Amino acid sequence: MSTWDEVRTAYQVARVGTVSGAAQALGVHHATVIRHIDALEGQLGVKLFQRHARGYTPTEAGHDLLRVAQATDDQFAQLAGRLKGKGEGVGGDLVITSLETLSALLTPVLVGFQQAHPDVTVHALHGERVFRLEYGEAHVAIRAGNAPDDPDNVVQSLGRLDFALYAHESYLQARGRPESDADLANHDFVGPEDLASRAAFFRWLADAVPEARIVLRTPDARVMLDAVRAGAGLGFATSSNAHGLVQVMPPRDEWCVPLWLVTHVDLHRSAKVQSFLRHLKAAAVTWEGVTR
Repeated sequence: MSTWDEVRTAYQVARVGTVSGAAQALGVHHATVIRHIDALEGQLGVKLFQRHARGYTPTEAGHDLLRVAQATDDQFAQLAGRLKGKGEGVGGDLVITSLETLSALLTPVLVGFQQAHPDVTVHALHGERVFRLEYGEAHVAIRAGNAPDDPDNVVQSLGRLDFALYAHESYLQARGRPESDADLANHDFVGPEDLASRAAFFRWLADAVPEARIVLRTPDARVMLDAVRAGAGLGFATSSNAHGLVQVMPPRDEWCVPLWLVTHVDLHRSAKVQSFLRHLKAAAVTWEGVTR
């Protein structure tokens, strides 16, 4: 469907939140903005915005459209810069998706990059969901496990995240310290809600201890660490996340997780992405608990 004008209008409404603001940004009458939104919603068969007295708030469908339109707008801007011979500056939105476990290491990198490039707004996305680079949901992804194999992505190794087994001193005083793998069946553990987790160390845990010994389960990595610190049992952590905990067993090869730096081929060579990749790689060589 040939609706780029309508999509661009919806993007501006989602960005500024009001019809008048979008009309000013686009240089059109506010009635044109309303007509474009109504026409686009009619063609798609969904509501893109919730209308209220203060303006327009994107629905879930609206947010999906915003991400795609933003990526397209970025690519048009990059193309225009190349065609005009002006090159590209480092500015605008930079969306990074990563593992919650890496937050202690990655967040200072993001802050440092933004401070070095004041025209950049950094968006840090965490969680179990895999954000789609091909749909413009993120510019850069840090992923774990097997190497991503999408042919449209540029994949680079970022090292290996080393996990060890930790406990709080209060738990060790009450229950003792395991001296070998055979002792683990006598201890309590903090683990994932889904015992079929793809994480290598959780697969090992499922084989090494009876299921009943995993006494506290959660899908949230932060809650797992908080539970270990509260004395619930033994749990896996990296050295960068293990402050206040005692290492019970050191990292093992079968617990370690490969890290991958992933970008989409269409945006990989943009000035903004390349600048961030250089900044990240320089910082990552000093990361505690990551072997390169």
